Amino acid sequence: MTVFQAIVLGLVQGLTEFLPVSSSGHLVLTPEILGIPKPSLAFDVMLHLATVVAVGGYFARDIYSMAGAFLWPKRLAPGSVKQWRRLGLWLVIGTVPAGLAGVFLGDFFESLFESTLAVGAFLLVTSILMVIADYVAGRAVATRSVDDMGLVDALIVGCFQALAIAPGLSRSGATISGGMFLGLDRAAAARFSFLLSVPAIGGAGLLNIGEISAGFTDGTAAYVAGAVAAILSGLFAVHFMLRFLRSHRLRVFSIYTAVLGVFVIILSLL
Repeated sequence: MTVFQAIVLGLVQGLTEFLPVSSSGHLVLTPEILGIPKPSLAFDVMLHLATVVAVGGYFARDIYSMAGAFLWPKRLAPGSVKQWRRLGLWLVIGTVPAGLAGVFLGDFFESLFESTLAVGAFLLVTSILMVIADYVAGRAVATRSVDDMGLVDALIVGCFQALAIAPGLSRSGATISGGMFLGLDRAAAARFSFLLSVPAIGGAGLLNIGEISAGFTDGTAAYVAGAVAAILSGLFAVHFMLRFLRSHRLRVFSIYTAVLGVFVIILSLL
């Protein structure tokens, strides 16, 4: 893999991990469409860990506050300790369904990555989820913030994240939609979705961390270039989505995933 190809894949990963259009689907499709080598497991793991660095850096203050609520509560503002502890606990609970799905259904989900038809079908599922989420949010009398979430809310959003292991089913699209189904406003749903990606993607990446060392030996420059591209594009995507969802619906992304899904299905049948 060349440095340029690595940068392209890094940009795709960073953008599509947090834009609700499916990073896994795009990483399957991009090599086929552009005619570049399919990324190795080591490179894929490295890109995912790079996006964790991006979102972790963006929400560094939140992560520090959550850790501080358990480790050094006296340093936090009075009255905020319980709030940060709850959020940290909800993130742990929200990660459990994806962890269980990975353990018990890992082989099934892995087999789906070999099917372009499956990618197209799950892109359509992503589109449908966002259309329904926009409809539900439009009819809501009042909205909730992340501080209003409870254990069941975190578990439900976590189940949406577990489903998004399938290629083409956007993790951010599914979890943001799940939050909106529960009455969270769009920006709050996106914030919880992005924070939830840290333990979920980070944990999955760390389980395969051993793969990366071999990849760096074979192509250090390409790996570094891909990681930097993923971090920078991931930072941009998180910032863009949080601002975008303050005043816009998910419609543009649902249209994009629907059109892409139909295109991919047709392509797979030719």
